[in-house]
Amino acid sequence: MKKLNLVLISMTILPFLTIPILGVKTFKRFIPGALFMSLYLIAEGRFAEKRKWWWFPFRIKPNVLGELPLIIGPFFIGSIWILKYTFGKFNLYLLINLIVDSFFTYFVLDWLKKIGYVSLVRLSKFQLSLVFLIKTFILYGTQLFYEKLFKKQTSFPKH
Repeated sequence: MKKLNLVLISMTILPFLTIPILGVKTFKRFIPGALFMSLYLIAEGRFAEKRKWWWFPFRIKPNVLGELPLIIGPFFIGSIWILKYTFGKFNLYLLINLIVDSFFTYFVLDWLKKIGYVSLVRLSKFQLSLVFLIKTFILYGTQLFYEKLFKKQTSFPKH
């Protein structure tokens, strides 16, 4: 249990240590998409919990999703990293996401199951890959929408 706690704390905190490397400008630019995606993942987690898609036997607190360390750590910061290098190049974005999501689904998930953090219940790895693919489009679309909206607001003449 102590080992799992250390893994979860590390999984949550270590990605944030890369923010200085990302740069403040990049972080500010892509935080809207990453924040929206985090909220989406929390809602998806509640839905998945009811549908028994996956199971997190570990609870941080009674009403806190077990996947919260994944959401606020690697998924949040990872989204910003991926957007930094691929936004505006959709084919590259899609390819990188397919690689990262497949690595998570087919390798990291097995390790997380082995340490007792998560296991798939009513969802196969292939179905999980499809869920990740949907999120790939949602993240890109959200950031694209935000940037178009933001650019429109700043393009109005100042009086």
